[in-house]
Amino acid sequence: MKTSPSDYTLNIGGHLYSLARPVVMGILNLTPDSFYSGSRMLSAEQETPEATAHRIRQRVRTILEEGGDMIDVGACSTRPGSDEVSTAEEMQRLSEGLAVIRDEAPEAIISVDTYRADVAQMCVRDYGVQIINDISGGELDRAMFHTIGRLGVPYILMHMQGKPRDMQNQPHYDDVTAEVISYLARRAQQLRDHGVTDIIADPGLGFGKTLVHNYEMMQHLECFHELGMPLLIGISRKSMIYRLF
Repeated sequence: MKTSPSDYTLNIGGHLYSLARPVVMGILNLTPDSFYSGSRMLSAEQETPEATAHRIRQRVRTILEEGGDMIDVGACSTRPGSDEVSTAEEMQRLSEGLAVIRDEAPEAIISVDTYRADVAQMCVRDYGVQIINDISGGELDRAMFHTIGRLGVPYILMHMQGKPRDMQNQPHYDDVTAEVISYLARRAQQLRDHGVTDIIADPGLGFGKTLVHNYEMMQHLECFHELGMPLLIGISRKSMIYRLF
């Protein structure tokens, strides 16, 4: 029987979470260099830990008060051309930030944006993070799928052509929608082979795609439901919105 989008659910901490209506994910970046300055909670300049914590608390309250259903937390910028931070630095940023978020909103559904299995494990084990959001689809850390299967949390499987530092260097597809769907289907099966049951598919708008590629996929979003998985569509603040005009 074909799954209807209204039937999609996630196992969030042992509770069945319905996706019968669209849910909103608010972004909180524990970085000084993410592409949208309004989401950055770390200042490029020196500031006290108290000041940083205050800004994180304010951002959490804003997301929840404005109707956000989930908070996606990142500590390693993945904007085009960005350089990766060390695992130790990513863990430190997340440890400090997640402690504040959990204190401010202990019941919030938190997703952590990381492509490192060790980081994912720490966030789930130490801070009760409920979802892992991996921009690399498990390509940048071969241990990720096994780790997610062991942790038993929902996993956001995203498509990206290349890596953040070079992904916008002339990306090419013969049929972007078909190729991305094929990739997601193949990687989803590999996740299931590792015991992962809750998978969210993300076409990766803006990650190794041109403006034309982005709108081609947007025009055919219904095709992605052939995957039988919930979809995460990240378009907020992206240049694909204003560049069209």
